[in-house]
Order: sequence, then C-alpha cells, then structure tokens
Amino acid sequence: MPAGLAYASGAGLLGALASCSAKMALGAGYLREGCVAVLSGEDTATDACAWLSMVLRAACGALMLACNAIMWTFFAKALRYSSSSAAATVTSTAANFISSDWQRWDYRNERSREVEPEEGRKERGAVGKKANCLASGSPLKAVGIDYLKEQNTHLHHTDDYVNRSLIVRRGQEFNLKLTFSRELKDDDKVQLQLSFGEKPKESNKTSLSLNARSGKNDQKWNAKICQTNGKECVISVNSPADAIIGKYLLKVQTGSSIYCPENNCIYVLFNPWCKADSVFMANEDERTEYVLNDTGYIYVGSTKNIRGRPWNYGQFEADVLDCCMYLLDKSQLKPNARKDPVIISRVMSALVNSDDDRGVLFASWSGNYQGGTSPLAWTGSVPILQKYYKTKKSVFYGQCWVFSGVLTTVMRCLGIPARSVTNFASAHDTEENLKVDVYLNERGQRVDSITSDSVWNFHVWNDVWMKRPDLPKGFDGWQAIDATPQERSQAKSGFLIMRRPTEMICSICFPKQAKPLAVKTYKWKDLPVWTFSNKGHQKGEVYLPYDSKFVFAEVNADKVFWLVKCENGIEKYIKLREETKVIGKSISTKAVGKNTREDITDQYKFPEDTPEEREAVENACCYLQSCSLGTSEDKVESPKAELKFGMDGEKALWPGQPIDFNIVVKNESMSTWTVNVAASCQLETYTGKVEANLESIKQTIHTGGKPVIEIPVKIAADAYIKTLTRVEDELLVKINIIAEIQETSQKFSDELILNFQYPTLKVEMPETGKINQDFVCAFIFKNTLSIPLENCKLYVEGLGFFSMEIFDQGDIAPGGIFKCKIVCAPRKAGLKKIVAKLNSDQLKGITVEKLISITE
Repeated sequence: MPAGLAYASGAGLLGALASCSAKMALGAGYLREGCVAVLSGEDTATDACAWLSMVLRAACGALMLACNAIMWTFFAKALRYSSSSAAATVTSTAANFISSDWQRWDYRNERSREVEPEEGRKERGAVGKKANCLASGSPLKAVGIDYLKEQNTHLHHTDDYVNRSLIVRRGQEFNLKLTFSRELKDDDKVQLQLSFGEKPKESNKTSLSLNARSGKNDQKWNAKICQTNGKECVISVNSPADAIIGKYLLKVQTGSSIYCPENNCIYVLFNPWCKADSVFMANEDERTEYVLNDTGYIYVGSTKNIRGRPWNYGQFEADVLDCCMYLLDKSQLKPNARKDPVIISRVMSALVNSDDDRGVLFASWSGNYQGGTSPLAWTGSVPILQKYYKTKKSVFYGQCWVFSGVLTTVMRCLGIPARSVTNFASAHDTEENLKVDVYLNERGQRVDSITSDSVWNFHVWNDVWMKRPDLPKGFDGWQAIDATPQERSQAKSGFLIMRRPTEMICSICFPKQAKPLAVKTYKWKDLPVWTFSNKGHQKGEVYLPYDSKFVFAEVNADKVFWLVKCENGIEKYIKLREETKVIGKSISTKAVGKNTREDITDQYKFPEDTPEEREAVENACCYLQSCSLGTSEDKVESPKAELKFGMDGEKALWPGQPIDFNIVVKNESMSTWTVNVAASCQLETYTGKVEANLESIKQTIHTGGKPVIEIPVKIAADAYIKTLTRVEDELLVKINIIAEIQETSQKFSDELILNFQYPTLKVEMPETGKINQDFVCAFIFKNTLSIPLENCKLYVEGLGFFSMEIFDQGDIAPGGIFKCKIVCAPRKAGLKKIVAKLNSDQLKGITVEKLISITE
C-alpha cells in the first residue's frame, strides 16, 4: 500500500509539473508581446522576440511531454496497489490536458493576432467579455468575392490585358463585391489584407490591413463599404498615387475568420491618367498612343532612305505582364524603389539585355545567328517575352531596334508612356572627344584599326515620360533610355556598367546609380544634375561621370575625315574634312494617332549651324581631351571646297544585278584642274562594319573647265553575292571618295550610300471581320530577281488572332511564286494588324502589314 501511494504521489507531482510546463508555454505568447513593447516594436526587435517566444514554447512543450510519459509509467504501477491512487493521477492528468488545451487555444489566437491590426485587437479586447456573454447569431464569414473585372478594368484602361487577375492603376479607386455568410451588421468588422512580396511587413507598407469602415484618404491605401445588399456588399478600395508597383495578394478578415479567394492576385500599375502620379500625361491622344497602342513602327535605313518597320508591341498579350513582374522581382529592388519610374526605367533597360544580369535578349552583330532567331526575323516583342518567361533564359538574338521594341513593350505594360526613337547617322564616339574620326588610306578604304569610332546608319533607343523630382525644375517629360549594350565604361565608383544612355546620368545624390537622361539635356541648354555653379546652368557641361559625353556625341558630334599616308615608314594623318551637320539627323518616332513618321530632332538638339548649337558643342569640348593623333601641322584646316561629289540617277540596286553607277564630280569654280581621284566600294552593315571590299578605283581626271565630270563604276554581282548570302544582316554599299588637286594640293573627301531594293510581299484578307468568325489571310511572294532565293522563311504574327507562325518555304527559283494561308480567329474587337516578314539567304527583312477592323 505505501508503494502504491508513492507511485500515485509521483504521478501527481509529474502531472503538476507537466501542467506548469503547459502554462509556461501559454505565457510565452505574452512574454513576446511584452518584449516587443519594451523594444518599441522595431522590426529586428520584433523578430528577436518572436524567436525567444518560439524557443521557450518548444522547451516547455518538450518538458510537458517528458513529464507525461513518466507520469503514465507511475500511473500503471500505482494501479497495482490502489484505485484511489489511480484516481489521484487521473485528476492531475486532467488538469495537465486542460492546460495543454489552453496552450493550443492561445496559439491559435496568437496567430490570429499576428494578422489582426492593432486597432482591431483593442476593440476586440474591450468588448470581448461582453460579446462572449451576449453573443447572438453566427459569426460573420466572407464566402465569395467578385472582382468586378469588366467595370474596374474599363475604368482603369486595363481591359485589354490577357490575364485572369484584376489589374488596376494606382491613385484610382476600384470596387470589390464581397459575399458573406449572413447579412452585414453595423458592428461587424471587415478588413482587407493586402500583402506584397515574399516577406510582407507593415513597416515598409508591403503588408496592408484596410478597415472597410474607415473613410477615404488619397494619401494612403484605404477601403470603404459603399453599398450593401443582403449578404453582399461593395467595398471601394483606393491606392495612393505613389503605391508600390507589383502583384498583391488579397485576403478578407471578419473577426477571427480569414477568407483567401482562389484567385487572390491584384496587379497595381503606374497611372498616366492620375494627376498625382509621376507618369501623368495630360493629353489623351498621347496616352492612347504611348500607353495603349500595342502596334507601331520602328524606323530604320539611312538618312536618305528612311523606312518604317512594323512592330507588334503586344503589351497586353498573355504572359507579358507576368514577365514584367518577374523582371521586377529579378531586379531585387527594395519595395520603396518600386514606386519610382526613374529607378524602374533604369532597371528595365538593363534587364532587357542579357549582359551581366541574364536578361531578356542576347545581343549579336556577328552576322551568323545559328542557334537562335535572326534579329531581322522578329516581328514584335511578344514571342521574345513569352519565351523568356517560359524558359527564364536569354533569347537569341537582338539588335538595337529589337531591344528598343521590347523595352517599349515593357514600359507600356507597366503603365509608363514610352516610344521607340531612331537617330539616323548616330555617332559612336569611343574616344569621348565629341568627334567621330574616319581614317581612309590612299585607296579610299577605311582603316578601322586606328580607332573604334564609327557612325551607325541608325540607332534606336527609347523615350519614357515622367517627372524628374531628382533634377532641377524644367526637366520633366521625355527621358532617354537605351537597352542596347554597346561599350563598357569605368565608373568612378570602381565597378563596370554597360554604356548606354540609361546609365549616362550620375546623380549627385546617388553616385552609384544611373538614371534616365532628360531629353532636354541633349540640348545642354539648362543642364540638370551636373551643375553646381551659382551662375546658373551652363551649356555643354559634360564633365559628369559615366557616359554623358558618349550620349551627347550620338546626336551632336562632328565627323572628321583623315587621310592616312605612309612616308618613309611613318604613318602621317592629314585632315581632309570636318562635317558639323551630318550626325544626329532625322530623329524619328511614330506620330501620335497616325501611321506616319514624326521628326523630333528639335527635341534633342538645336538646329544645325545656329549659334546655340555651335556654342553647346564648343562649351562641351572645353571638358574633353583633344585628338591625340598627328601633330598640329598635320591637322591643317581643309580649304573651301571647289569640287563636290555625288552619284547619277539614283539607280535601283537589285540583288543579283551588277552595281552600275557613275561618280559625278562637280567643278563649281569652272576652273581647269588635274585631279587625282581614289574611290572604294565596300559592303557594310548598318553599324558600319565592313564585310567585304568590292572595288577600288584610282583615276586622274582633267576638269578642262567642264562643270561636271563622270567616272563610271561597274561591279559584277559575283563580287558581292557570296557575302550577301553568308551574312545574315541587311547590307548596303558604301563608296568613299578621296580627291586631290595636283596644282594646289587641296584635298577633298566624300561618302555615298547605295541600298539594295527587294521584291514585294503581298497579303490578301478582308478589310472587316467579326469576333469568333474565322477568316483566311493569304501571303503571296514572287521572286522577280535573276537569282534563286535559298532557305526562304515567312514569319507571321497577328495580335488578337494568333502567335507568331513560321512557314518554311525552302528555295524559290527566279520567277517562282509561293502562297501560304493562315486561318485567323478574332478574339477582340477593334482595328487589328497582321504583320509578315520574309527572310532568305539573299534577302533580309521584306515586310508587309495589313489592317482589319473587327466588330462584335
């Protein structure tokens, strides 16, 4: 008997100890709250208190389990001696389990407190006792939600996005219709919980708890019940005009109940329609063009041969928005930075190319695009972004107009007004002396080994519209950014950044971050971030870090021609000519509301030969190094020109035909001269890369008082056709001419360009159609050339109809015709466009487009 009492007493003591352990675990939650209160609720302190509470709870729980195990062993032995002993044990055990149940109850309530706002906890605490005693009816629960997508997306101009989630713009109300388990009462508490990112926190506004009973406040997120009808109510939600851009997750809390809808994502974008948003654009036609238009043109060619290349931006297509959100997440921007269009523009211009950050597009100008898609084959941004989002790997390949097209898509998709801008005769000034030097040997051929300077026939970048609170007043509006990787530059901070206009500005306040360049900056009239002078902003101050000089040169540099002569084994550089008006010509973008080109050169630079333009260049030169090649004696000024050069007839140049033209020498002085003329014909890409030397001409002519002398040039097709077939880029013929008058030793130079002409691609389809009624679109091509076309491929894309399709047509003999058809199923009403592009080994980028009006 004494042994039974001993075992029973031991079991009771162990049960009591287990009960104490449970109560200590119960107190761990209150210890956490006290700890947070003492440490003033800082984020790091809150996390530390949470970990302390978890450790204490785990230790007490382990002690409770151990005591229970030993207690039941004592209980079994006590049963052998006395049932009363067992009763005592059962009593203590019951107390233990009751405490354990209290622990579980407290844990559930603590989890509820973690998601419940402080205001709600205080109110619940004040009326909790009364509610427990006097509660009547069932607790309120949210059981359904209607995002009112048709209504909301129409008001927010997001109804074209192909996405099952709700998409809204910041700074503007949207409505949600909630369904509850019973009718809503005046004292029912309804809260909308919005969370952003992987670790949402209230401190950085990534965890939001919106009391639906609160009033409207334009300065912060808020919600308000605006209509009730039985078990349903409509809640109006408003976001601030500087809300974080991204994807939010929605939950609805009513008391202790939390409802998580199946599709609980809400996308928040920039809002050009909101005056308080930093991307606000006042003109409705411009908003329609630069935000909502999903097609357009990117201008290519040369100064005298400008062509509009159709481009499908497709910012509303499936997966495009999710790809943009993925890129934003990939940037690892802090939440507060995702409010700022300046920072997001810079980040996106970097992520559109693959250099250093495994971005969307891999750049290549190699002329060989095996293993990927030729830059000339793309008809729009959608297949590029969709492929990148699906594979999370860079897409091969892109060149400047492709980078610009994709960046326009990304910016418009996020709600930032954007346009693609083409600068013809775009300087690539690697020496940063605001001069592009061209060196020619005595045969007229370019000598590229001396300098890496070049002039691209065209270069495409982007303008984005936004306010610039980081700059002095007057620089809001269009900002230039560029996603095309070109040269690397060394920043003063000691790290390498890609040289592009996006990263040419170094903010004084943020020396390690580059920002978009205000378009007005190119004029250098009222210079933004890099001026400290009390005298005000100066013209041409290009001494700021990174790439300001490079960008200024793209549109404003002078082009200098040098003759390289070898005398006694020593190279001598003789200045032939300096052109001040050939760089930065016909800067172009698509016109607002029209399928025509708009010249915006005056937005980038002062008119040529005006005092303001020359003053800007001269002032900029004060901060730059002078050319180091040659001596001052070598760099004599060229005499006033008395000879001019050109071509006759502007004959069309068809692949497979001889290059046949005359160099025309105009003798403006009508004097009699003996002139040594050297000319070279070279096959080049649009970036100035020489792919083949076709012909060199050396001839002495006598003007004899004649006003015009012609020098015939004829180059057989065999001289260029192999290069034309081998290189997958679009090529042109450039003629460089050097002339010297024997009597005066005066020297002249000039350059001329010939572009290849291509047969046309035709499209046949109806002019009108209806939603869900199929129609047939046919593409017809006839090879009118004298040579067979090898490996012909047709690329077709129709936004609202189908994704990009590729038709492999094989080889097409001279005179041969191919015809292919595609069945189109309209999904949306409106004016839609189908774009097709034909490539072969010999022909590149033959493009056609056709519009069709789709009605309901």
